[in-house]
Amino acid sequence: MITRLAIAAMVAATTLVAATGCAVERHQETVGAYVDDSAVTTKVKAKFAEDPTVSAMAIKVDTMKGVVQLSGFAKSNDERMMAERLARDTNGVQGVRNDIIVK
Repeated sequence: MITRLAIAAMVAATTLVAATGCAVERHQETVGAYVDDSAVTTKVKAKFAEDPTVSAMAIKVDTMKGVVQLSGFAKSNDERMMAERLARDTNGVQGVRNDIIVK
């Protein structure tokens, strides 16, 4: 039982390190910048989840070097603009690219 647990922990740790390494290499970022961007993305998504106007499930958030890219679909222009406003007001965000489509 302990051996299975140890093997599972090693596999999980290796997967985490490999996935982080690939993401950093793919985006040409340092590990620190990648972690910072991930934290910004998490903060923006949390604000979306707390706001009754914005659908956190319909809007995708990606961050690269402090610039947040919003994509997906909004039910109204008000939702689209609120998502942008929430992202801009998030600590660590240097810019916002709003590619949300109103349907």
